[in-house]
Formats: sequence, C-alpha cells, structure tokens
Amino acid sequence: MTTRLVEGDHSALPVMLKAALPIIPVVNQIPGIAKKGGDIPDLVLTRKDVAIDPAHLAAYREVCGFEPGQHVPLTYPHMLAFGLHMGIMTDSSFPYAAIGSVHLRNAMTQHRPIAPTELLDVTATATNKRAHNKGTIFDFVTTVTSGDELVWDSVSTYLRPGRGDENAKPEGEPFDVVPGNGTTWNLSGDLGRRFAAVSGDYNPIHLYSLTAKAFGFPSQIAHGIWTKARCVAAMESRLPDAVTVEVEFKKPVLLPTKVAFGSRIVADGMDFSMTNPKNGTPHLVGRTR
Repeated sequence: MTTRLVEGDHSALPVMLKAALPIIPVVNQIPGIAKKGGDIPDLVLTRKDVAIDPAHLAAYREVCGFEPGQHVPLTYPHMLAFGLHMGIMTDSSFPYAAIGSVHLRNAMTQHRPIAPTELLDVTATATNKRAHNKGTIFDFVTTVTSGDELVWDSVSTYLRPGRGDENAKPEGEPFDVVPGNGTTWNLSGDLGRRFAAVSGDYNPIHLYSLTAKAFGFPSQIAHGIWTKARCVAAMESRLPDAVTVEVEFKKPVLLPTKVAFGSRIVADGMDFSMTNPKNGTPHLVGRTR
C-alpha cells in the first residue's frame, strides 16, 4: 500500500487539465499519461487537519438548496474528498481516464453531525475493480475522521464503459421510483458552472452546450452529486443525526430544465427520487436508512 499526504487543496484547473490529457489523441499515448486498463493501484491519499472555509460552505449551501444551520450538510464532506479522488484518477498508476468514467451510485453515511469548526482528516482510496455488463466498475472509498472518531464515510461507484460481461449480475437491491409529490425545481443552464465553482469538478459535460456536445450529450448536464445534494436538502429536517443515504444515478439531467422531487416514509427510513415531471423518467433514485 502506498499512502501519500496531500497538503492543501488541489487547484481545480490544473487537475482537470491533467484529467483531460488521456483523451487527447497522440498525447494519450505518452508513457505516464496513457490509460490502458489494468489493476487498480493500492494508493491512499490523505488530507490532515482540514478546516472548513465558511465562505465555501455558504456557497455550497446556496447552490444546493440547504438552509443555514449549525452543522455542515450531510453531503458536504464529499467536497473535501473530491480533490483526492481526482488525485488518484490522474495518477500515472491509475488505469482509467477520469473523463468518460460514469458515476453510477453513491452511498454516504453520517455517523454524527459535523460542526463547521472541526478539523477533519479526509482519506480516499480506489478499490474493488469488477466486471459490469457495460464495462468495468470500481469504488472510491472515503473516510472522514475528527480526532480518532469516524464521523462520515462514503462509497462512490464508477463505471468505465467498454467491453462488458453479459454474465455480470446487478449489485444490491433495486431502488423504487417515487413519483413527484408536487415539488418541482427549475434548473438554470448555468447550474453546472455554478456547482463546478464550488466542487472543483469542471468536467466539460457540465459546463456549456458546446463542450457537452463534444462528448455526445445534446446539452450540458447537471452533476450527479448535485442532484443527490439537492434531494438531501429537501429532506434535511427529517433526517436523523446518524443516517446512510444511498442513490443511483439514472438518466442525465439536461440543462436547462425542470425536475420533480418525490419522497415517502417507509418502515426504516425514506425513499426518494428526482424525476422528469412530464413523463416520470427517473434521474436519481435513493433511500435513507
């Protein structure tokens, strides 16, 4: 196992430029840049004593729809880990390009609320490469500790499209689609750019129609992790202090658009969805437990 201590934040633009190199013809054949598949490296990246910037936290609340509060939003620690995820994916030892990898699922567990004044240690690693019917999938596992206490962790599952295994079985239990319950949100065309400014994720599919079309989308799309945060913001007052929120990302949200939110209470938590209000097609399905 290789463990590296990361000092400070990753600067977003250089990291995203580095992420783009493996998809540029000719350049993507250079040793150290080429991504040709293979094993996931046993690489761990860690940030120590991370202080939460109040201005950044406020900007995150605003773009995701969270109300001011005494604790950070349940989804916020993902922002502290994104640079580590990108650091791993842009490392020369990582076998797949960051751009073109698809975020399929995400599970976050808040073990207790986190105060914005706490100093946090954030650790991330990639693991569990396995076959999928549309390519190869792998997980990013993130932990956040305060002192010696585990306060938050997550698993983000990504798909690298390619030759799949038709015998690969679906993982986990299917999520139910919850119809909209009358709550709708109008999403502006600049949402991807506004969230990129907060998250550091400047993947071109989220920014402009022109840059998204270069990757096969008819227009720019919302970040999947934003769709999760927006749904959690709508349920925040009903969530317990210790909770796991799992989601699957379905049909991309093409911007600008309107989406519907629906939720229902079940025996052990809530089920929820973000859907197309015209035809009920799900963009995100999830549950809290």
